[in-house]
Amino acid sequence: MSGKLVNRKLNYMGAIQLKRLRESAVEPTYGSDEAAAFDLYAAEDISLRPNETKVVPLGYAMGIESGYEVVIRPRSGLALKTGLRIANAPGTIDSDYTGEIGVIMHNTSDEKKLIKSGDRIAQGVLQRVNRVHFVFVAQLTPTERGDGGYGSTGT
Repeated sequence: MSGKLVNRKLNYMGAIQLKRLRESAVEPTYGSDEAAAFDLYAAEDISLRPNETKVVPLGYAMGIESGYEVVIRPRSGLALKTGLRIANAPGTIDSDYTGEIGVIMHNTSDEKKLIKSGDRIAQGVLQRVNRVHFVFVAQLTPTERGDGGYGSTGT
């Protein structure tokens, strides 16, 4: 066998509706058949001075099915090569938010950086959301670790 996968079945969790708000909006894309995250693209030229933070618009709103969220994650190559970071990583797009999607970018470098319309700036992942019920109790169920804090499980 050549090691190449043939007739690999792609599983789709669901559809995300996109409402174009800017002509420059680029549809998210997957970089490969096995990519976990889809790439997100800037829809506007944005200049960031050193230590400056701005929202970079993507140019569309999303319709996300109830019970799901889109998690916005950094692109490792962008952070490594440019010093641009997502300020609130990971970010969350809730299913009930229908406004324009933006990515909060921060320039950690000592140089002015330009993000151009069409540049890949982040990644997104569609994830199921589990709602929980919170209950105050007098005592938690005992565990072996107990209240051992940071570093308590080893180095």
